Amino acid sequence: MAFNGYFLLLLLQGMLALLLVTSFFTDTDAVAVSPILAVGSLNRSSFPPGFIFGAGSSAYQFEGAAREGGRGLSIWDTYAHKHPERIRDGGNGDVAVDQYHRYKEDVKIMKDMNMDSYRFSISWSRILPKGKLSGGINQEGINYYNNLINELLAQGLHPFVTLFHWDLPQTLEDEYGGFLSSRIVNDFQDYADLCFKLFGDRVKLWVTLNEPWLFSNGGYAQGTTAPGRCTGPSCLGGNSGTEPYIVTHNQILAHAAAVKVYKTKYQANQKGKIGITLVSNWFIPLQENNTYHQRAARRSLDFQYGWFMEPLTKGDYPKEMRALVRSRLPEFSKENASLVKGSFDFIGLNYYSSSYVFNVPQSNDKLSYVTDSLANSSFERNGIPLGLKAPGSTWIYFYPKGLRDLLLYTKNKYNNPVVYITENGLNEFNDPKLTLEESLLDTYRIDYYYRHFFYLRWAIRSGANVKGFFAWSFLDCNEWFNGYTVRFGLNFVDYKNGLKRYPKISAQWYANFLKRNKY
Repeated sequence: MAFNGYFLLLLLQGMLALLLVTSFFTDTDAVAVSPILAVGSLNRSSFPPGFIFGAGSSAYQFEGAAREGGRGLSIWDTYAHKHPERIRDGGNGDVAVDQYHRYKEDVKIMKDMNMDSYRFSISWSRILPKGKLSGGINQEGINYYNNLINELLAQGLHPFVTLFHWDLPQTLEDEYGGFLSSRIVNDFQDYADLCFKLFGDRVKLWVTLNEPWLFSNGGYAQGTTAPGRCTGPSCLGGNSGTEPYIVTHNQILAHAAAVKVYKTKYQANQKGKIGITLVSNWFIPLQENNTYHQRAARRSLDFQYGWFMEPLTKGDYPKEMRALVRSRLPEFSKENASLVKGSFDFIGLNYYSSSYVFNVPQSNDKLSYVTDSLANSSFERNGIPLGLKAPGSTWIYFYPKGLRDLLLYTKNKYNNPVVYITENGLNEFNDPKLTLEESLLDTYRIDYYYRHFFYLRWAIRSGANVKGFFAWSFLDCNEWFNGYTVRFGLNFVDYKNGLKRYPKISAQWYANFLKRNKY
């Protein structure tokens, strides 16, 4: 889809609106002038040579064709259909945004946006409908991913591929409880091995797991995402005090097993890299001079980010986490600790927002991961918000400085690993009362990205080893338990008119930002 003069006119209108939007920011450490006024000082060339820019997606959220092409069911298919009341609009991923049938159109849009790379995930149950090699390999699914990868490469884009983005084959959930069982490790290893064999000649950047923290927390502590397990009457079974820790432990072991296969069987020949994508807020003491709040902020980081980074870099869970959770936190054997430690070439990092944190006393209520950190969070301090709230969110507040702080924390604490920012973005409500033209005027998204780029560049100039950035998301899509009630996309999808794609003002801006200078 080419960007024509009509949309350029909208862009100019958006620029004027943005000058008003930026006046609401309270972050005194932010860019001193409006991003639009400063646009000449920050663009693609502001980042190191070889730095890649793109946008992201996931299979369940984008592909659709849920019962086509030999695909098996995932836990999200089951969850959304059996419990539509747990999805804000009752929606599901049966059709999603139909990228399964429209991938060529979408890749053309990516090319027009001057993107270097596209991050997407493979549906485990589209490749292995029964979750295991013994259940049969689905050639139609393989053909789809081969076609998508080849189309990306033909258009000059590099595939950045995630193996698991929460859509576990339902057969494995039924057979042994999915990630609640250590049996998942071998099945994930076999699935990963097959993907490396099939696609690794062309895919040079692999992610094993996307946001394992959210899979454990949402699916097994709070019960808000598939499979909806937690402690409480609204849960679909489960135990919030034990299961999140078991699921995380098995996710880490599955990740390490897949990395070992890649490094021993494929990496030397295929010459790719492999990592894992984690998510974290940056946590700020509610009272900065309060020792208890400072400790609460550190614990919050350990319970979200260190829960994974400590095993990956040191072979064990954070010490304070171990002290608080005690026997509920699984142990790594010496063999497993050795397997897990150093099991990455890069870390994918998803960052959306930050929060204030304060200490809370230990509770006598039922044990739960949710309360184990003895910390609680707030987006306000003395009645003043942390930053501008995203138009469609209760949890995304503009705090781009947190990205810099998180990256420098990673640099200093974890020996400066290679990092890709694999998700960053914000949402707006899907408002049916807006006209198409009004829906495309997402000037706040331009401001959000520009400010994050500013602090990202700051982190890189301070020594953080960041190699790329992926906006979330490429298109509006199914947002899990939010269904289609919110929109994260750079490109608008018209759900009422054949899923037609239209570039928002932010897509126009991103395309211009990514233009390469030609001399």
